[in-house]
Amino acid sequence: MTEFTFDAASEADTDRLGAALAEVVPDGTVVGLSGTLGAGKTRLVQGVAAACGLRRDEVVSPTFVLCQSYRAARALHHMDAYRIKDDDEFLQLGPEEYFDSDAVTFVEWAERVADCLPPERIEIHVEVTGEQSRRFRISAAPDALQPVVNSLAERLN
Repeated sequence: MTEFTFDAASEADTDRLGAALAEVVPDGTVVGLSGTLGAGKTRLVQGVAAACGLRRDEVVSPTFVLCQSYRAARALHHMDAYRIKDDDEFLQLGPEEYFDSDAVTFVEWAERVADCLPPERIEIHVEVTGEQSRRFRISAAPDALQPVVNSLAERLN
């Protein structure tokens, strides 16, 4: 599994990554997002949504509602496992319906429910490197989605 690292110096760079993701990630893909509180997971999803024709302010963190769904040029599901106690509680939400849809499904705090996610997914770890800067480490699990990561790297390099 090859990892692609993208260093974002600003929120505009995060938006550029989001736009590139909107271009290359196939419908039906699950994207697991991990990183500390305030790292920029929701900001990245906002960048994807904006590239799909949604207003950025329409996309908010689903921490309290657990899942938001959006439809514009593409369908997006945005889930948050921050408040989920365990795998059983997550599974009670019926995530398979989201995962089996034609939407791209983003799961924030994916590491908390990793065993419940489809084995074939894109994983993005967000690391805070400065006040506005972030490092995004992007990989495919398993390698079946590696061409997506490679395409993303080509667009951003």
